[in-house]
Amino acid sequence: MMITMHYLDAIDSHTGGEPTRVVLTGFPDLGSGPLAARRMLLQQHHDAFRAAIAAEPRGSDPLVCAILTPPVDPAALTGVLFVNNVGTLGMCGHGMIGLVHTLASLGRMGTGTYRIETPVGLVAVERHEDGSVSVENVESYRLQASIPLDVPGHGRIKGDVAWGGNWFFITHDCPAPLVRSNLGTLTAYAANIRSALGQAGISGADGVEIDHIELQSPSPTPNLDARNFVLCPGMAYDRSPCGTGTSATLACLAEDGRLPPGAIWRQESFVGSVFEASYRPGKRGIWPRIRGRAHLTAHTRLVIDPADPFAFGIP
Repeated sequence: MMITMHYLDAIDSHTGGEPTRVVLTGFPDLGSGPLAARRMLLQQHHDAFRAAIAAEPRGSDPLVCAILTPPVDPAALTGVLFVNNVGTLGMCGHGMIGLVHTLASLGRMGTGTYRIETPVGLVAVERHEDGSVSVENVESYRLQASIPLDVPGHGRIKGDVAWGGNWFFITHDCPAPLVRSNLGTLTAYAANIRSALGQAGISGADGVEIDHIELQSPSPTPNLDARNFVLCPGMAYDRSPCGTGTSATLACLAEDGRLPPGAIWRQESFVGSVFEASYRPGKRGIWPRIRGRAHLTAHTRLVIDPADPFAFGIP
């Protein structure tokens, strides 16, 4: 009996330590409808391929994959769907920086400004002469401020619910310093927060689950404004400063009057990488701009072997 192998071509990179895999060929056709509809189609009919490229044994918990797809808007260079080890994402800041760097390495874009279509709207990107990338994210805003939340084992904390392309609960109540020796403690704490939000019925707009938890503290590094620890939906922490999380943070800072338009906010990640961020005012909230740098790590041909019991990920 002949076994037909399936191949997908991809380029891997990392942005501030957080990996991105841009899938160039081999992913199932997702049609030509709106990007939000294609995201739904992927979730309902092609989730096995999502797991095959993003989850173990080919992927990893922190990996985000960017699936290229033709845009609907003729002003966009490309459309993109972001997925991780457990599902799809509306937007991904570090992934967008990695995508731009990858497209530039392929000669598909030069320096200057471009638009890329996502399920949550058009995103403007700029590739600078020095190779760094700025992303003007979707309009971001704070939905609720200083919400009290009872977290088992930690008592009552307070945090903000904010949108930055994904939904975040942002708190400055940290059980331990945001250093790598406290990774287990911080992960468990953030997971407990996410569970407590669900039990308390606290959600994003239209009842959408808050699936990202961001812990914020002052940075011990000179000339940096803050350090964060972000727990992503698949229980992995973000190695980068998190583009959508930084966008949500800027929305809170702007509403509190703590950061004026155009001022630079230097956000440090849990592993020490840095994004520079600023914003311009929007109608509902702000338009955040995130600047960072990506580096290529591999040109990859992924192989799906039908005889492999883990061809579509480890259940």
